[in-house]
Amino acid sequence: MLSKKTKYGLKALTYIARKKSDKPVLISEIAKNENISQKFLESILLTLRKNGILGSKKGKGGGYYLLKKAEDITMASIIRVLEGPIAMLPCVSLNFYEKCDDCPDEDACTVHGLMIEVRDNTLRVLENKVLSDFVDQE
Repeated sequence: MLSKKTKYGLKALTYIARKKSDKPVLISEIAKNENISQKFLESILLTLRKNGILGSKKGKGGGYYLLKKAEDITMASIIRVLEGPIAMLPCVSLNFYEKCDDCPDEDACTVHGLMIEVRDNTLRVLENKVLSDFVDQE
């Protein structure tokens, strides 16, 4: 299940991308227009800034802006930053692999095989959807 943090992060990034401007967007504007708690949103945008998706400017005319073009920001990259691994189990994660303690043989594990299929199909969708895909949707 997608967390509220990730849902709100996606909404905020879409809002910023819809501006189609290099001008920074105020947190208060995003929070008001997307119905997100400003304090919670500050934490989310800070995480996105620390991970190279957003830039920020302080002072008058300040706010947050995209560091890359919206068509270059995949849903997979956003979800990994805000949610963590996309794989449902650590034994099938491409970036955060860990062996399961209760599984002596991954190759013989039916759950492992199923979760690889789920991961691959999920990644196919998330890697092929970019932020700009949502800019014109209302």
